[in-house]
Amino acid sequence: MSTQADTALRLLIVDDRVEDAEAIVSGLRNAGVAVRPSRPESDEELGRIAANQAIDLVLAARSATLVPFAQVMQRVAETGRDLPVIAVVDTLDETSFVDSILAGARTVALRHAPQQLLASVREAWSDRDARRNLRRLESRVRETERRCDALIDSSRDPIAYIHEGMHIRANGAYLDMFGYEQFEDIEGISLLDMVAPQHVEGFKALLKSLAKGEPPPPRHEIEARDINGNAFPAAMEFTTAQYEGEPCLQVVFRRRELIDPDLALELEELRHRDQVTGLLNRPAFLRALEDAVDEAAQADRQYGFLMIEPDHHHQLLGDIGLDHADALLAAAADRLRGLLGDGATAARYAGHTLAVLLPGSDYHATAAVADRIREGFSAQLFEIGARSSVVSVSIGGVQIGEKIANVGQVLARATRALESASGTGGNRSEIFDPSATDRVEEERIQAWVTRLRGALDDDGFLLHYQPVINLQGDTAAVYEILLRLDGGDELISPGTFLPIAEDNGMLAEIDRYVVGRAIAAIGQRLREHRPTTLLVKISQASLDGDELAEFIGAQLAAHQVPGEYLVLQLPESKVFTHLKAAQAFAASIGRFDCRFALEQFGVGLDSFQLLTHLQPHLLKIDRSFTDDLAGNAENQERIAEIARRARQIGIRTIAEFVQDATSMSILFAADIDYVQGNFLAAAGPGMNYDFE
Repeated sequence: MSTQADTALRLLIVDDRVEDAEAIVSGLRNAGVAVRPSRPESDEELGRIAANQAIDLVLAARSATLVPFAQVMQRVAETGRDLPVIAVVDTLDETSFVDSILAGARTVALRHAPQQLLASVREAWSDRDARRNLRRLESRVRETERRCDALIDSSRDPIAYIHEGMHIRANGAYLDMFGYEQFEDIEGISLLDMVAPQHVEGFKALLKSLAKGEPPPPRHEIEARDINGNAFPAAMEFTTAQYEGEPCLQVVFRRRELIDPDLALELEELRHRDQVTGLLNRPAFLRALEDAVDEAAQADRQYGFLMIEPDHHHQLLGDIGLDHADALLAAAADRLRGLLGDGATAARYAGHTLAVLLPGSDYHATAAVADRIREGFSAQLFEIGARSSVVSVSIGGVQIGEKIANVGQVLARATRALESASGTGGNRSEIFDPSATDRVEEERIQAWVTRLRGALDDDGFLLHYQPVINLQGDTAAVYEILLRLDGGDELISPGTFLPIAEDNGMLAEIDRYVVGRAIAAIGQRLREHRPTTLLVKISQASLDGDELAEFIGAQLAAHQVPGEYLVLQLPESKVFTHLKAAQAFAASIGRFDCRFALEQFGVGLDSFQLLTHLQPHLLKIDRSFTDDLAGNAENQERIAEIARRARQIGIRTIAEFVQDATSMSILFAADIDYVQGNFLAAAGPGMNYDFE
């Protein structure tokens, strides 16, 4: 599937019943897939959508009658685009499977087997992305080859390409060096003919070693010979390359009298080093990482990759002084060098992040090195300027092998592991091993569960408050509560830990934690004669039974808070798939005069149909509609329609994620009731906004 976390699947669903289509969309969203669905109800509408909208994937019911499956396949074929279709069936038999595949469907998914349907969607989307990326790469390769040819031809360096000892390409500078007028004069001539007689035997041995796959020397000094037999001292530099798809050697000849070898080596070394740490710099290290990934993909070799950061870096700098930041980094690099064995490559990757590449290292060896580094740092007292301090580190790593032979994946996995190690307390290492994903994932999740349990037991969560501002003249104080986890140097957003909490049955407990503190905060504000309404997000886990509603009633009574000041929010998609439970919950909290709100509203296939079964007090419009609102006429129309229809049935609306003054004007003109966003006021730990 698409590797971009914020990329939405643009899904076209062809199904007779909107409820069935909505169930599929909700199932995908519950599995973490962001979906932007559309559902045509006629062949004409299908043709219009297919022609004018960008679509990633089509789910087509085999039993559909409004737009039959055969017509869907015809419309898809008419687009001329790479648009995968998944046939959706109620039961699977050989005939329907074969007919679907022969009609052009990528695969067949069972409507009532959500995991199989989800797997089919993920695979089809991933395959489409892979095909698209392959086409892009092929285009880039062709363009790169054209540019390389132009660069080689224009280069002042004499460059030739050699295959099995013979010239297959040479640029103008190379021809000039040896006295040839055109490439045809040198094509097929052995490279040995460019070497003076006394060096021929040694050069033959070198060519034989290269033919066996041994790595070329970075530099080889000889006497060369031009077309007239004149000898001159030269240095040859070899690089493995490809020419027209065939492996070959790129050879660069340089006249030695133009080169100071010691100075050249010194300059080359400096070019690859970071001046603060003395380690490799980022560009040089990334080239080494790319080579390692290529070897892992082609030669089944293994590498370990580690990213290392000092824990609580900002606090450390505050203690030792910002002017000693480079000294701290240099000391960390020096300590790292002392903890690494031979063959390891260390670098300054970015800012205060160091990186290590370990050739030939399996998972256990990589983990052992990570532990040695971590323990070696925490055991040493660092002397920085006039201060001394213990510096612990967090380490995130990945095992590079055939299953993860991609630079982007390597860096992304290592970064996530580093963030997780740092976010769960620091002085930890996490190594992602694609061959043992379950074990590593279990350890990571267990660390998060332990941390979340500690936050619940020891009040480790933080509540931030973002003002919700009325556009119709009401100056009453309204805030939305945003949950954060104290991560030491930084606050951890709920998107990082709530999925883990959900998988481990902790959502309902977190809901009670937030609701309880919200009610206490409202009570405190009332005692200060500053009445305040708070909007609180809850999860679908709290819809099971009456536990949360009873807890709310008890807390309201304990803090002497009228229920009207508390608004509980649930996402539209969760309410749609838990409708009866949501109705019961809304009725239960209604006994205490608490309000109920739908958030992320408007992205369903028929959002207003939901309001025939449940009438909330507030609708919070999905933030995707306010993204680039000033430049998106379609979103402007949709927001105006939602506001108009909500006002007709007595429901107030909120637009969040407001980014600029122009959006504010559009929302005001659309009769939106409330707005919120960082443009107006960012969330913070206090409730200090002036609503007057």
